[in-house]
Amino acid sequence: MPIDKAYRARTSAIVACLLLLTPHLAYAVMPDGMEMPPSVTRNVPANVPVATSSDQVEIGNFSFSPMALTVAAGTKVTWTNHDDIPHTVVSDDDPHLFKSPPLDTDDAYSVIFQKPGTYRYFCSVHPKMVGTIIVKAP
Repeated sequence: MPIDKAYRARTSAIVACLLLLTPHLAYAVMPDGMEMPPSVTRNVPANVPVATSSDQVEIGNFSFSPMALTVAAGTKVTWTNHDDIPHTVVSDDDPHLFKSPPLDTDDAYSVIFQKPGTYRYFCSVHPKMVGTIIVKAP
């Protein structure tokens, strides 16, 4: 039956995505003594600098919107996934300055950008999804 084939195809796709994402979950636990770079922070203890403002990036239809966002240093940028499948937000830098866990529908991830510069990022699940945060001096 066509419905059974469609169901199996969706289930197989979900399982494949989960298998691909599993290695990316390992970063979530940072070894003792390892710290986030001083220019970017995320969901860390209260001694982290507080954002002076915030901006939003929406994830939908396999794209980031806006694709380029200009903010002042000290701004908290929040990505929210509105797609029905998981996405990530990963900086192009090596090592990564920021890397979200897989974001399910309506999950959000935030980064406070302290240092002026251009920060390119992508979805590690769908690498053609790209975006840029441009941080200007206040």
